[in-house]
Amino acid sequence: MPASLSIVHADAWLVVVDKPPGLPSVPGREPGLQDCVATRVQALFPEARVVHRLDMDTSGLMVMGLGLQAQRALSAAFEQRRTDKRYEALVLGCPAQASGSIDLPLRADWPRRPRQIVDLEAGRAALTHWAVRWRGDGMARLALQPVTGRSHQLRVHLAAIGHPIVGDPLYGSVDAVGAPHRMCLHATALSLPHPQDGLRVHFESAAPF
Repeated sequence: MPASLSIVHADAWLVVVDKPPGLPSVPGREPGLQDCVATRVQALFPEARVVHRLDMDTSGLMVMGLGLQAQRALSAAFEQRRTDKRYEALVLGCPAQASGSIDLPLRADWPRRPRQIVDLEAGRAALTHWAVRWRGDGMARLALQPVTGRSHQLRVHLAAIGHPIVGDPLYGSVDAVGAPHRMCLHATALSLPHPQDGLRVHFESAAPF
């Protein structure tokens, strides 16, 4: 069973949680996937509504709106890119540059769902900025800023440039020596306009790997 869910912040309008790896954001269709962030939060805050999702194997910050008005305001902020999301990841290999951007369009790989693939003709625009935090023995820690929010964007983009995320079960990574036995991707920071007054609020969570 995934670790417990930590409440980072709660007020009358929103709840911010620190999601453990292995816990779905919403209930799955398959048996045994009913335990998720949404149901755990709704057990404490019955008015909580889903605004965005993290992949099951990704950990870190996730926000839910309390009530329909809050959900709509937060959802609009995500859709209009008025949120700022930051991640950290351990990747295989060491990028030669200190920073860069990945601008590769993505689409669903329909025969192999839920996988996504790069498609320069039919894909939807996707942009990720990255910077090296440190380089180690066969690995590097990257700070990541997704400008768009495509499904599996960070995972596909990093695999496409030859640096898949350590522990990623879908995009060709294998565990590196000394790395945790999990997918090493964590949502470390989230900044957004508060649904009550539009004033910007900021939340942080240190990567646990």
